[in-house]
Amino acid sequence: MADATSHSPAAADVDNEGQPMSVDLNAPAQPSTTDPVAAAVRSSSPASESDISMVLAAATFPAAGSIQPPPRLQRSSIPPPIDTENATRDADSSLRSKLLSALSPVLPGAEPMAAKAAALPEKLDCAETLVPCAVAGHAELDPTLCAHIGVAFSKNRRYRRTMEDAHFYQYDFDGVAGQSFMAIFDGHAGRQAAQWCGENFAGVFLQSKQEHSSLSIPEVFNLAFIEADRRLAVDLKTHSGCTAAVAFLEVKELVAGDSATRQCTLYCANVGDARAVLSRAGAAVRLTYDHKGDDANECARISESGGYVFNGRVNGILAVTRALGDSSLKQYVIGNPFTTETPLSDADDLLILACDGLWDVCSDQEAVDLVRSTDCDPAHASQMLLDHALASESMDNITTMVFRLPALASVVSDTTSFATAECPPS
Repeated sequence: MADATSHSPAAADVDNEGQPMSVDLNAPAQPSTTDPVAAAVRSSSPASESDISMVLAAATFPAAGSIQPPPRLQRSSIPPPIDTENATRDADSSLRSKLLSALSPVLPGAEPMAAKAAALPEKLDCAETLVPCAVAGHAELDPTLCAHIGVAFSKNRRYRRTMEDAHFYQYDFDGVAGQSFMAIFDGHAGRQAAQWCGENFAGVFLQSKQEHSSLSIPEVFNLAFIEADRRLAVDLKTHSGCTAAVAFLEVKELVAGDSATRQCTLYCANVGDARAVLSRAGAAVRLTYDHKGDDANECARISESGGYVFNGRVNGILAVTRALGDSSLKQYVIGNPFTTETPLSDADDLLILACDGLWDVCSDQEAVDLVRSTDCDPAHASQMLLDHALASESMDNITTMVFRLPALASVVSDTTSFATAECPPS
Protein backbone atom coordinates (compact mmCIF):
# COMPACT_ATOMS: atom_id res chain seq x y z
CA MET A 1 0.00 0.00 0.00
CA ALA A 2 1.30 3.45 -0.83
CA ASP A 3 2.23 5.83 1.98
CA ALA A 4 -0.50 8.33 2.80
CA THR A 5 2.00 11.12 2.47
CA SER A 6 3.06 10.10 -1.01
CA HIS A 7 1.63 12.00 -3.93
CA SER A 8 1.84 11.13 -7.57
CA PRO A 9 2.80 14.09 -9.74
CA ALA A 10 -0.02 15.61 -11.78
CA ALA A 11 -0.04 18.10 -14.57
CA ALA A 12 -0.46 20.92 -12.09
CA ASP A 13 2.45 19.75 -9.87
CA VAL A 14 5.33 20.58 -12.16
CA ASP A 15 7.78 23.43 -12.12
CA ASN A 16 8.66 25.74 -14.95
CA GLU A 17 11.22 23.24 -16.17
CA GLY A 18 8.58 20.53 -16.47
CA GLN A 19 10.03 18.50 -13.54
CA PRO A 20 7.81 17.00 -10.84
CA MET A 21 7.71 18.89 -7.57
CA SER A 22 7.55 17.26 -4.13
CA VAL A 23 4.46 18.15 -2.15
CA ASP A 24 4.14 17.69 1.59
CA LEU A 25 0.45 17.27 2.32
CA ASN A 26 1.00 17.61 6.08
CA ALA A 27 2.72 20.97 5.79
CA PRO A 28 0.62 24.11 6.22
CA ALA A 29 -0.27 25.86 3.03
CA GLN A 30 2.12 28.66 2.19
CA PRO A 31 0.82 31.63 0.26
CA SER A 32 2.50 32.53 -2.93
CA THR A 33 4.59 35.63 -2.71
CA THR A 34 4.73 36.14 -6.45
CA ASP A 35 1.00 36.48 -7.11
CA PRO A 36 0.03 40.17 -6.81
CA VAL A 37 -3.66 39.37 -7.02
CA ALA A 38 -3.55 36.99 -4.10
CA ALA A 39 -1.40 39.41 -2.15
CA ALA A 40 -3.90 42.19 -2.67
CA VAL A 41 -6.74 39.99 -1.54
CA ARG A 42 -4.91 38.83 1.63
CA SER A 43 -3.93 42.33 2.59
CA SER A 44 -6.13 43.80 5.30
CA SER A 45 -4.92 47.34 4.66
CA PRO A 46 -6.62 49.51 2.02
CA ALA A 47 -5.30 48.91 -1.46
CA SER A 48 -3.04 51.59 -2.83
CA GLU A 49 -3.00 52.83 -6.38
CA SER A 50 0.15 50.82 -7.04
CA ASP A 51 -1.56 47.65 -5.76
CA ILE A 52 -4.56 48.27 -8.00
CA SER A 53 -2.30 48.89 -10.98
CA MET A 54 -0.44 45.68 -10.18
CA VAL A 55 -3.70 43.72 -9.98
CA LEU A 56 -4.97 45.13 -13.27
CA ALA A 57 -1.65 44.42 -14.95
CA ALA A 58 -1.72 40.83 -13.74
CA ALA A 59 -5.36 40.26 -14.68
CA THR A 60 -6.14 38.93 -18.12
CA PHE A 61 -9.37 39.59 -19.93
CA PRO A 62 -10.68 37.74 -23.00
CA ALA A 63 -10.53 39.67 -26.23
CA ALA A 64 -13.76 41.02 -27.63
CA GLY A 65 -15.54 38.37 -29.66
CA SER A 66 -13.33 35.54 -28.39
CA ILE A 67 -16.11 34.04 -26.26
CA GLN A 68 -18.55 32.12 -28.43
CA PRO A 69 -21.75 30.49 -27.17
CA PRO A 70 -22.27 26.82 -27.92
CA PRO A 71 -23.68 26.10 -31.38
CA ARG A 72 -27.14 25.35 -30.05
CA LEU A 73 -27.36 28.87 -28.59
CA GLN A 74 -25.92 30.71 -31.58
CA ARG A 75 -28.46 32.68 -33.61
CA SER A 76 -28.28 34.19 -37.02
CA SER A 77 -28.64 37.96 -37.21
CA ILE A 78 -30.97 37.50 -40.18
CA PRO A 79 -34.30 35.97 -39.19
CA PRO A 80 -35.62 33.16 -41.35
CA PRO A 81 -38.49 33.94 -43.70
CA ILE A 82 -41.90 33.63 -42.15
CA ASP A 83 -43.09 31.43 -44.97
CA THR A 84 -42.21 30.30 -48.43
CA GLU A 85 -43.62 31.64 -51.63
CA ASN A 86 -45.72 28.52 -51.95
CA ALA A 87 -47.18 28.64 -48.45
CA THR A 88 -50.71 27.81 -49.52
CA ARG A 89 -49.61 24.92 -51.70
CA ASP A 90 -47.31 23.58 -48.97
CA ALA A 91 -50.13 23.67 -46.46
CA ASP A 92 -52.42 21.82 -48.82
CA SER A 93 -49.72 19.25 -49.61
CA SER A 94 -49.15 18.70 -45.91
CA LEU A 95 -52.87 18.12 -45.39
CA ARG A 96 -52.93 15.68 -48.29
CA SER A 97 -49.94 13.77 -46.93
CA LYS A 98 -51.56 13.46 -43.52
CA LEU A 99 -54.73 12.10 -45.06
CA LEU A 100 -52.85 9.67 -47.26
CA SER A 101 -50.52 8.48 -44.49
CA ALA A 102 -53.52 7.59 -42.36
CA LEU A 103 -54.79 5.22 -45.04
CA SER A 104 -53.57 1.66 -45.38
CA PRO A 105 -53.23 0.47 -48.98
CA VAL A 106 -55.00 -2.78 -48.08
CA LEU A 107 -58.03 -1.05 -46.62
CA PRO A 108 -61.06 -0.90 -48.87
CA GLY A 109 -61.86 2.57 -50.00
CA ALA A 110 -58.26 3.81 -49.82
CA GLU A 111 -58.15 4.86 -53.46
CA PRO A 112 -61.33 6.95 -53.30
CA MET A 113 -60.01 8.72 -50.19
CA ALA A 114 -56.70 9.42 -51.89
CA ALA A 115 -58.54 10.86 -54.85
CA LYS A 116 -60.52 13.11 -52.53
CA ALA A 117 -57.31 14.30 -50.85
CA ALA A 118 -55.75 15.08 -54.23
CA ALA A 119 -58.80 17.11 -55.16
CA LEU A 120 -58.45 19.54 -52.26
CA PRO A 121 -58.65 23.18 -53.37
CA GLU A 122 -55.39 24.90 -54.18
CA LYS A 123 -56.53 28.33 -52.92
CA LEU A 124 -57.58 28.76 -49.32
CA ASP A 125 -58.21 32.50 -49.28
CA CYS A 126 -61.89 33.37 -49.01
CA ALA A 127 -63.94 35.14 -51.64
CA GLU A 128 -67.67 35.23 -51.31
CA THR A 129 -69.40 34.39 -54.55
CA LEU A 130 -72.71 35.38 -55.98
CA VAL A 131 -75.31 33.08 -54.47
CA PRO A 132 -79.00 33.95 -54.70
CA CYS A 133 -80.57 34.38 -51.29
CA ALA A 134 -84.21 33.78 -50.53
CA VAL A 135 -84.23 35.86 -47.35
CA ALA A 136 -86.46 38.91 -47.48
CA GLY A 137 -86.74 41.98 -45.28
CA HIS A 138 -85.14 41.72 -41.85
CA ALA A 139 -85.22 38.00 -41.41
CA GLU A 140 -82.35 35.94 -40.02
CA LEU A 141 -78.94 36.98 -41.30
CA ASP A 142 -77.72 35.01 -44.28
CA PRO A 143 -74.00 34.82 -45.27
CA THR A 144 -74.58 35.25 -49.00
CA LEU A 145 -74.14 38.08 -51.42
CA CYS A 146 -76.42 40.09 -53.62
CA ALA A 147 -75.55 40.95 -57.19
CA HIS A 148 -74.43 44.46 -56.23
CA ILE A 149 -71.83 43.71 -53.52
CA GLY A 150 -68.72 41.53 -53.59
CA VAL A 151 -66.31 40.80 -50.72
CA ALA A 152 -62.98 39.00 -50.57
CA PHE A 153 -60.79 38.53 -47.51
CA SER A 154 -57.60 36.75 -46.49
CA LYS A 155 -55.75 36.21 -43.25
CA ASN A 156 -52.53 36.57 -45.27
CA ARG A 157 -50.96 33.54 -43.66
CA ARG A 158 -47.49 34.41 -44.85
CA TYR A 159 -47.32 37.29 -42.38
CA ARG A 160 -50.30 36.92 -40.01
CA ARG A 161 -51.29 34.08 -37.70
CA THR A 162 -54.82 35.34 -36.96
CA MET A 163 -57.61 37.13 -38.81
CA GLU A 164 -58.73 40.34 -37.11
CA ASP A 165 -60.84 41.90 -39.87
CA ALA A 166 -64.65 41.87 -39.95
CA HIS A 167 -67.23 43.22 -42.36
CA PHE A 168 -70.96 43.75 -42.82
CA TYR A 169 -73.15 44.50 -45.83
CA GLN A 170 -76.86 44.64 -46.57
CA TYR A 171 -78.77 45.62 -49.68
CA ASP A 172 -82.33 47.03 -49.32
CA PHE A 173 -81.26 48.30 -45.91
CA ASP A 174 -84.08 49.30 -43.57
CA GLY A 175 -86.63 47.97 -46.04
CA VAL A 176 -85.95 50.61 -48.71
CA ALA A 177 -85.37 49.34 -52.24
CA GLY A 178 -81.76 49.88 -53.34
CA GLN A 179 -80.70 51.41 -50.01
CA SER A 180 -77.47 49.84 -48.78
CA PHE A 181 -75.22 49.69 -45.74
CA MET A 182 -71.62 48.44 -45.85
CA ALA A 183 -68.79 48.44 -43.32
CA ILE A 184 -65.27 47.09 -42.86
CA PHE A 185 -63.57 46.83 -39.46
CA ASP A 186 -59.82 46.24 -39.07
CA GLY A 187 -58.99 44.97 -35.60
CA HIS A 188 -55.82 45.36 -33.54
CA ALA A 189 -54.73 43.95 -30.17
CA GLY A 190 -57.24 41.16 -30.72
CA ARG A 191 -60.31 40.48 -32.84
CA GLN A 192 -62.99 41.11 -30.21
CA ALA A 193 -63.73 44.75 -31.07
CA ALA A 194 -63.85 44.16 -34.83
CA GLN A 195 -66.05 41.10 -34.49
CA TRP A 196 -68.48 42.92 -32.18
CA CYS A 197 -68.74 45.82 -34.64
CA GLY A 198 -69.31 43.42 -37.54
CA GLU A 199 -72.24 41.94 -35.68
CA ASN A 200 -73.74 45.02 -34.02
CA PHE A 201 -72.69 48.31 -35.62
CA ALA A 202 -75.42 48.34 -38.29
CA GLY A 203 -78.03 47.89 -35.56
CA VAL A 204 -76.52 50.70 -33.52
CA PHE A 205 -76.62 52.99 -36.56
CA LEU A 206 -80.21 52.08 -37.40
CA GLN A 207 -81.33 52.65 -33.81
CA SER A 208 -79.60 56.04 -33.70
CA LYS A 209 -81.19 56.97 -37.04
CA GLN A 210 -84.67 56.08 -35.79
CA GLU A 211 -84.29 57.76 -32.41
CA HIS A 212 -82.85 60.97 -33.90
CA SER A 213 -84.80 61.27 -37.12
CA SER A 214 -84.44 65.06 -37.10
CA LEU A 215 -80.64 64.89 -37.32
CA SER A 216 -78.62 64.67 -40.50
CA ILE A 217 -76.95 61.38 -41.43
CA PRO A 218 -73.42 62.68 -40.59
CA GLU A 219 -74.68 63.60 -37.11
CA VAL A 220 -76.30 60.17 -36.78
CA PHE A 221 -73.00 58.58 -37.79
CA ASN A 222 -71.23 60.50 -35.05
CA LEU A 223 -73.76 59.35 -32.45
CA ALA A 224 -73.51 55.74 -33.66
CA PHE A 225 -69.71 55.72 -33.46
CA ILE A 226 -69.77 57.21 -29.95
CA GLU A 227 -72.38 54.68 -28.80
CA ALA A 228 -70.43 51.76 -30.29
CA ASP A 229 -67.31 53.04 -28.58
CA ARG A 230 -69.11 53.22 -25.25
CA ARG A 231 -70.58 49.74 -25.55
CA LEU A 232 -67.22 48.24 -26.44
CA ALA A 233 -65.79 49.61 -23.19
CA VAL A 234 -68.79 48.92 -20.94
CA ASP A 235 -70.48 45.81 -22.32
CA LEU A 236 -67.68 43.96 -24.08
CA LYS A 237 -64.97 45.15 -21.64
CA THR A 238 -62.16 44.63 -24.09
CA HIS A 239 -58.91 46.52 -24.59
CA SER A 240 -58.80 45.61 -28.27
CA GLY A 241 -59.79 48.12 -30.91
CA CYS A 242 -60.53 48.47 -34.60
CA THR A 243 -60.52 50.98 -37.40
CA ALA A 244 -63.72 51.35 -39.42
CA ALA A 245 -64.90 52.48 -42.84
CA VAL A 246 -68.69 52.65 -43.17
CA ALA A 247 -70.85 53.61 -46.16
CA PHE A 248 -74.59 54.23 -46.24
CA LEU A 249 -76.37 54.72 -49.55
CA GLU A 250 -79.60 56.59 -48.82
CA VAL A 251 -82.35 56.34 -51.42
CA LYS A 252 -85.23 58.82 -51.32
CA GLU A 253 -88.21 59.02 -53.63
CA LEU A 254 -89.01 62.53 -54.77
CA VAL A 255 -92.53 63.13 -56.08
CA ALA A 256 -93.15 66.12 -58.36
CA GLY A 257 -96.67 66.18 -59.76
CA ASP A 258 -97.35 62.93 -61.55
CA SER A 259 -93.69 61.91 -61.82
CA ALA A 260 -91.47 60.33 -59.19
CA THR A 261 -87.70 60.24 -59.19
CA ARG A 262 -85.15 58.72 -56.88
CA GLN A 263 -82.35 60.66 -55.21
CA CYS A 264 -79.29 58.72 -54.07
CA THR A 265 -76.85 60.15 -51.56
CA LEU A 266 -73.75 58.33 -50.35
CA TYR A 267 -72.65 58.96 -46.75
CA CYS A 268 -69.28 57.69 -45.54
CA ALA A 269 -67.66 57.72 -42.10
CA ASN A 270 -64.35 56.37 -40.88
CA VAL A 271 -61.91 56.22 -38.00
CA GLY A 272 -58.33 55.08 -38.52
CA ASP A 273 -56.85 54.15 -41.88
CA ALA A 274 -59.61 52.06 -43.48
CA ARG A 275 -60.82 53.80 -46.65
CA ALA A 276 -63.77 54.26 -48.96
CA VAL A 277 -62.96 55.27 -52.56
CA LEU A 278 -65.55 56.24 -55.18
CA SER A 279 -65.06 55.75 -58.92
CA ARG A 280 -66.41 58.84 -60.68
CA ALA A 281 -66.08 58.51 -64.45
CA GLY A 282 -62.97 56.41 -63.86
CA ALA A 283 -61.29 58.88 -61.48
CA ALA A 284 -60.69 57.90 -57.85
CA VAL A 285 -62.37 60.11 -55.24
CA ARG A 286 -61.45 59.35 -51.63
CA LEU A 287 -64.40 59.75 -49.28
CA THR A 288 -62.58 59.07 -46.00
CA TYR A 289 -59.60 60.47 -44.10
CA ASP A 290 -56.60 58.54 -42.77
CA HIS A 291 -56.15 59.14 -39.04
CA LYS A 292 -52.47 58.34 -38.55
CA GLY A 293 -49.70 59.40 -36.22
CA ASP A 294 -47.95 61.47 -38.92
CA ASP A 295 -50.93 63.83 -39.30
CA ALA A 296 -50.11 67.28 -37.88
CA ASN A 297 -53.69 68.06 -36.83
CA GLU A 298 -54.09 64.75 -35.04
CA CYS A 299 -50.73 65.15 -33.29
CA ALA A 300 -51.76 68.61 -32.05
CA ARG A 301 -55.07 67.26 -30.76
CA ILE A 302 -53.34 64.43 -28.89
CA SER A 303 -50.79 66.83 -27.37
CA GLU A 304 -53.56 69.10 -26.13
CA SER A 305 -55.18 66.06 -24.49
CA GLY A 306 -52.01 65.29 -22.54
CA GLY A 307 -50.63 62.55 -24.76
CA TYR A 308 -47.79 62.39 -27.23
CA VAL A 309 -46.90 60.79 -30.54
CA PHE A 310 -43.57 59.00 -30.73
CA ASN A 311 -42.30 57.41 -33.91
CA GLY A 312 -45.73 57.80 -35.49
CA ARG A 313 -47.53 56.03 -32.63
CA VAL A 314 -49.86 57.39 -29.97
CA ASN A 315 -47.94 57.21 -26.67
CA GLY A 316 -45.52 55.01 -28.59
CA ILE A 317 -48.15 52.25 -28.89
CA LEU A 318 -50.87 52.68 -31.52
CA ALA A 319 -50.27 53.70 -35.14
CA VAL A 320 -53.75 55.19 -35.68
CA THR A 321 -55.08 58.23 -33.85
CA ARG A 322 -58.79 57.39 -34.03
CA ALA A 323 -60.42 54.01 -33.51
CA LEU A 324 -63.29 52.18 -31.87
CA GLY A 325 -62.35 50.45 -28.64
CA ASP A 326 -58.82 50.87 -27.25
CA SER A 327 -60.25 51.84 -23.87
CA SER A 328 -56.79 52.18 -22.29
CA LEU A 329 -55.95 54.99 -24.76
CA LYS A 330 -59.42 56.47 -25.13
CA GLN A 331 -58.36 59.86 -23.78
CA TYR A 332 -56.24 60.30 -26.91
CA VAL A 333 -57.58 57.76 -29.45
CA ILE A 334 -61.11 59.03 -29.90
CA GLY A 335 -63.97 57.40 -31.77
CA ASN A 336 -65.48 60.46 -33.45
CA PRO A 337 -65.52 59.77 -37.21
CA PHE A 338 -64.66 61.79 -40.27
CA THR A 339 -67.84 61.98 -42.39
CA THR A 340 -68.66 62.93 -45.98
CA GLU A 341 -71.90 63.46 -47.89
CA THR A 342 -71.81 62.82 -51.65
CA PRO A 343 -74.83 63.24 -53.95
CA LEU A 344 -74.46 60.61 -56.67
CA SER A 345 -74.73 61.08 -60.40
CA ASP A 346 -74.71 58.71 -63.35
CA ALA A 347 -70.92 59.13 -63.55
CA ASP A 348 -70.52 57.32 -60.20
CA ASP A 349 -70.38 53.60 -60.86
CA LEU A 350 -68.32 51.85 -58.16
CA LEU A 351 -67.45 52.15 -54.49
CA ILE A 352 -64.45 50.39 -52.94
CA LEU A 353 -64.11 49.77 -49.19
CA ALA A 354 -60.94 48.17 -47.88
CA CYS A 355 -58.69 48.04 -44.85
CA ASP A 356 -55.06 49.16 -44.90
CA GLY A 357 -53.97 45.68 -45.97
CA LEU A 358 -54.86 46.86 -49.49
CA TRP A 359 -54.05 50.57 -49.24
CA ASP A 360 -50.52 49.94 -47.91
CA VAL A 361 -49.57 48.52 -51.31
CA CYS A 362 -52.13 50.07 -53.67
CA SER A 363 -53.11 53.64 -54.46
CA ASP A 364 -56.70 54.80 -54.81
CA GLN A 365 -56.43 55.18 -58.57
CA GLU A 366 -54.76 51.80 -59.02
CA ALA A 367 -57.64 50.16 -57.17
CA VAL A 368 -60.22 51.92 -59.34
CA ASP A 369 -58.35 50.99 -62.53
CA LEU A 370 -58.17 47.34 -61.47
CA VAL A 371 -61.88 47.17 -60.73
CA ARG A 372 -62.89 48.92 -63.95
CA SER A 373 -60.65 46.62 -65.98
CA THR A 374 -63.00 43.72 -65.14
CA ASP A 375 -66.55 43.14 -66.27
CA CYS A 376 -67.61 45.12 -63.18
CA ASP A 377 -68.77 41.96 -61.44
CA PRO A 378 -68.37 42.86 -57.73
CA ALA A 379 -67.26 39.41 -56.59
CA HIS A 380 -64.64 39.19 -59.35
CA ALA A 381 -63.48 42.75 -58.72
CA SER A 382 -63.03 42.26 -54.97
CA GLN A 383 -61.03 39.08 -55.60
CA MET A 384 -58.78 40.94 -58.05
CA LEU A 385 -58.02 43.57 -55.41
CA LEU A 386 -57.23 40.85 -52.87
CA ASP A 387 -54.92 39.03 -55.29
CA HIS A 388 -53.17 42.29 -56.14
CA ALA A 389 -52.53 43.03 -52.45
CA LEU A 390 -51.12 39.55 -51.84
CA ALA A 391 -48.92 39.72 -54.94
CA SER A 392 -47.65 43.14 -53.80
CA GLU A 393 -46.42 41.64 -50.49
CA SER A 394 -49.00 43.19 -48.19
CA MET A 395 -48.09 42.22 -44.62
CA ASP A 396 -51.52 42.64 -42.99
CA ASN A 397 -54.94 41.02 -42.98
CA ILE A 398 -56.79 42.02 -46.14
CA THR A 399 -60.49 42.67 -46.70
CA THR A 400 -61.84 44.25 -49.89
CA MET A 401 -65.45 45.15 -50.71
CA VAL A 402 -66.76 46.40 -54.05
CA PHE A 403 -70.23 47.92 -54.42
CA ARG A 404 -71.64 48.39 -57.91
CA LEU A 405 -73.79 51.49 -57.59
CA PRO A 406 -77.19 51.10 -59.22
CA ALA A 407 -78.15 53.50 -61.98
CA LEU A 408 -80.29 56.31 -60.62
CA ALA A 409 -83.07 55.66 -63.12
CA SER A 410 -83.21 51.94 -62.39
CA VAL A 411 -83.08 51.57 -58.62
CA VAL A 412 -85.21 48.52 -58.05
CA SER A 413 -86.04 46.39 -55.07
CA ASP A 414 -83.89 43.34 -54.53
CA THR A 415 -85.39 41.80 -51.42
CA THR A 416 -83.68 38.50 -52.21
CA SER A 417 -80.34 40.13 -51.54
CA PHE A 418 -79.83 40.44 -47.83
CA ALA A 419 -76.33 39.72 -46.69
CA THR A 420 -73.98 40.05 -43.80
CA ALA A 421 -70.58 38.69 -42.94
CA GLU A 422 -68.95 38.51 -39.57
CA CYS A 423 -65.31 38.17 -38.68
CA PRO A 424 -63.95 35.26 -40.78
CA PRO A 425 -62.49 32.34 -38.83
CA SER A 426 -58.78 32.32 -38.16
